[in-house]
Amino acid sequence: MKEKAKLTKEDWIKAGFRALSKGGEQAIRIEAIAREIKVSKGSFYWHFKDLAALKKTMLEHWAKLATFDVIANISDIKATPKEKLLLIIEMSSGEKNVEYGGLRTEEAIRNWARHDKKAARVFAVVEKARLTFVRELFLQIGFDKNDSAMKARLLYAGLIGVEHLSIQNLSDMKADLVDLLEILCV
Repeated sequence: MKEKAKLTKEDWIKAGFRALSKGGEQAIRIEAIAREIKVSKGSFYWHFKDLAALKKTMLEHWAKLATFDVIANISDIKATPKEKLLLIIEMSSGEKNVEYGGLRTEEAIRNWARHDKKAARVFAVVEKARLTFVRELFLQIGFDKNDSAMKARLLYAGLIGVEHLSIQNLSDMKADLVDLLEILCV
């Protein structure tokens, strides 16, 4: 196969997520991904030692991009806590990045974490960070510690459920999450 000019590590990561979102963790295979991005599998080894290294990098990349960068960016914005929660909803329900597998990627990572200890560890760190950040925003709104923790869990659980329903075209993700936030802010 003719090598794609300037194929980057990011290209392999994105293709790995597309494979994951289509077929689950078992679909992350060097040969299949190479075919999808139209390069030889030899190009893979320019960027990664082996498949395990790609999977580890994918998980780290996802944690950074989908959680820690989001938290940092929202934290830096001058806005009320409720406006920050609305921004989280906007970012979560907006046009999902098709390059990374689209709307199905989070669900695929969640499924991966159910049976893979490495994925489960990363996923646990991500979920804890997300819940902690949302809880802090509810605290800033003025709810007590227990109510803030409960509201953070409900909003996060709502996000997971509505995201799943959106995949089936059974929910308007953004509208449903905004409605849920309004209920939780009472």
